[in-house]
Amino acid sequence: MEDSILTLRGIKVNFRTIDGIVEAVKGVSLDVRAGETVAIVGESGSGKSQLMMGTMGLLASNGTIEGVADYRGTNLVGLSKQQLNTIRGRKITMIFQEPMTSLDPLYTIGNQLIEPIVHHQKISVSEAKARAIEMMKLVKIQDPERRMGSYPHEMSGGQRQRVMIAMALANDPDLLIADEPTTALDVTIQAEILELMAGLQKRLGMGMIFITHDLNIVRRIAGRVVVMRYGEVVEEGDTKSIFANPKHPYTKALLDAEPTGRKAPPAAKAPKILDGTNVSVTFEIGGGFLAGPPLLLKAVDHVSVVLKQGQTIGIVGESGSGKSTLARALLRLLPSEGAIVFEGRDIAKLNKEEMRPLRKQIQIVLQDPFGSLSPRMTAGQIVTEGLLVHEPSISSGERDARAIQALEEVQLDPKLRNRYPHEFSGGQRQRIAIARAIILKPRLIVLDEPTSALDRQVQGQIIELLRDLQIKNNLSYLFISHDLAVVRAMADHIMVMKDGRLVEQGTPDEILENPREDYTKRLMAAAFA
Repeated sequence: MEDSILTLRGIKVNFRTIDGIVEAVKGVSLDVRAGETVAIVGESGSGKSQLMMGTMGLLASNGTIEGVADYRGTNLVGLSKQQLNTIRGRKITMIFQEPMTSLDPLYTIGNQLIEPIVHHQKISVSEAKARAIEMMKLVKIQDPERRMGSYPHEMSGGQRQRVMIAMALANDPDLLIADEPTTALDVTIQAEILELMAGLQKRLGMGMIFITHDLNIVRRIAGRVVVMRYGEVVEEGDTKSIFANPKHPYTKALLDAEPTGRKAPPAAKAPKILDGTNVSVTFEIGGGFLAGPPLLLKAVDHVSVVLKQGQTIGIVGESGSGKSTLARALLRLLPSEGAIVFEGRDIAKLNKEEMRPLRKQIQIVLQDPFGSLSPRMTAGQIVTEGLLVHEPSISSGERDARAIQALEEVQLDPKLRNRYPHEFSGGQRQRIAIARAIILKPRLIVLDEPTSALDRQVQGQIIELLRDLQIKNNLSYLFISHDLAVVRAMADHIMVMKDGRLVEQGTPDEILENPREDYTKRLMAAAFA
């Protein structure tokens, strides 16, 4: 197309693995024009992310790309790293799905924002700092001047994703590739970010490729849709036509997919598994010899929670509301104040060694699967890692058999257990993380955004899996999510948090259908608009 910013023709992406060649992308072609948003949708493993990773020259070392990726007359395929770096980060930028793996843990947010601005715009550090603060304000990060000195681990998942968006837009790119950029964001901030990106796109006239599994976002932001499955394009067209009259059965299945069903509450006499009373977590930020006393941030402020055997409590709230921090405090992964009782035992004052025997009974599935999976271990080794610690006497053959069983339970082919994390899609990596937790047969699992990286169809499978595992093993879940449709399908009790405090709680019907607090009403309006 003559007015195309980016023209892809016959793109193929392959990976060499121990099991042979994996064809991730099989001859895909598409065009993106200035001022246009093209959404690429499909289930986890469809090849949508690898298509753009290959185009940008960001494949893993065992990956190869063929075809033509024409950016304004220059074929990106085959360019050297040095040649690509004159385009990447300046003319074409990319927002990645998993921000914690994209941000350097050793450098402050400010340093990481300033560096690419100075490099590409050839301006002074002070000018770049002003631009960085401006971008942080645009993406709704509170107190940006102070946050410039924060490290990635001191920010929530949603805040880190907003930093990545600010970094990508800081140099006014020609083309923005957004790979699940709102996955980690709650519904209210998600709406703000989408509005921000649309406004910047209109102002700059940039093209945008939006990779997502969330069809509600596609309807709101994209002009054209490309549907991928098994590395191929199965349908494409303008958004209104695709949603109104999908042709391919797979597209129809995607549009029809939505978490369904409700969970019954536990028996009235079900024993308590976890009882947290007036739990508080305070972080010290900054401070020092010349900087004066540190700023005290109350991340969790006197929150109480009672979790029964067989119960699922959904914890919802905006990014930075304290929901993940609360869960980590209850698991004794963060220092806290207040009482914490697990199965009748006070664990609030136990040290690391005293907690170790209990870790088998208390597992967690983290929000960012790529960051929590060792890149040097295979899927099989990752899944069985806990067995080496908690059941060291079993044989390697028995560990492998347990790994096969766990992977089958999360609908992942056990034949893939010799692959490494980078050879899986985001959704597949999350299933590996779930398998690692369930292999130890715990009593309590904290699920921190366990379906955020998954498309709706796979979400339904995982929800069914988690329900079945819960019934089979009488498990208790703390389910943290910003996706209220998933929470409604998973939880029998919901807690709503804001600014570290519990503002409302009740059954799903009470919270989702008849919320009392204005904040909860805003969450519901944004989620189900």
